[in-house]
Amino acid sequence: MSTEKKIMKRTKNRHKRLDGFQRLLLLLVFCLFLVLGAIISTSPANILGLTDQVAHHQEDSGVESPVTAVLLNFRGYDTLLEVMVLLLAVIGAWSLTMAPLPEQEPDISPIQTGTVRLLAPLMVMVAAYLVWQGSHLAGGAFQGGAIFGAAGVLILLTEPPWIRTISAFPVRLGLVLGPLTFVGVALLCLALTGELLHYPVTTAGWLILIVEAACAVSIGLTLASLFAGGRPEGEDREQYTSTDPTGNGD
Repeated sequence: MSTEKKIMKRTKNRHKRLDGFQRLLLLLVFCLFLVLGAIISTSPANILGLTDQVAHHQEDSGVESPVTAVLLNFRGYDTLLEVMVLLLAVIGAWSLTMAPLPEQEPDISPIQTGTVRLLAPLMVMVAAYLVWQGSHLAGGAFQGGAIFGAAGVLILLTEPPWIRTISAFPVRLGLVLGPLTFVGVALLCLALTGELLHYPVTTAGWLILIVEAACAVSIGLTLASLFAGGRPEGEDREQYTSTDPTGNGD
C-alpha cells in the first residue's frame, strides 16, 4: 500500500473515531438549548431586577454612569476576576512559544505604513478619551483597552523594524499593571473602610479612574499579545531558545 493511501486511511479512521464524540457534543448542546429555552419560557414576565437599588446608591459610587458603577464598584469582584483571566490567558500563550516574527523584513506598502503611523496615535487618544468619559457616559477600561489593542494589532500587521527590539520586561510590566493596580486599590480600600473594594465616598471617583486607566493599558497589551501569538523576542531570548537544560546556551 502506498504512503498516500495509508495517510488517507488514517485520516478516514480518525474521522470515524471522532464521530461518536461529535454526536455526544451535539446532544449536549441541544440539551443545553432546551434547558435555556425552558428557563426563559417559565421566567416571570415582570422582573424588577436591581435597577432601583443601583439608582438609589448611584451617588455613593463616585461615578455618574450606572454601568461603570456596577462594574467597578458594586460588582468589582467580578471585574477583578475578569482582568485576572485575561492575564492568565497571556501567561498561557507566552508559555508555549515566541511571537512568530519573520526573519526578513516584510515588504509592506508605504501607504499601509503611513496610514498606521497616523492612525495608531489617534487610536491611543480615542482609547484614553473612552477611559476618561467612562465615569459619566458609555466607555471605560474595556472599551478603551479594545481600541488600544486594535492599535497594537495594526502595528503588528505593519511590522515596523523597531518592533523586533522590544524587550519583554516593559510588556510584562504593562500586562500586570491593571491587575496589580486593581489589587492595590482593593487593599487600600480594606485599610480605609475595612472592606475590599469598598471605596470611600469622597475618593471613589478618582480610585475608579485610576483602576480603569491601568486596566485599559493591560487589556490593550493583552489583546495585542494574544494576536502576536507568543512572547516577544527580548533580553531573555537565549534562555528560551537554548537547548541546554542549564539555560547557558550552546
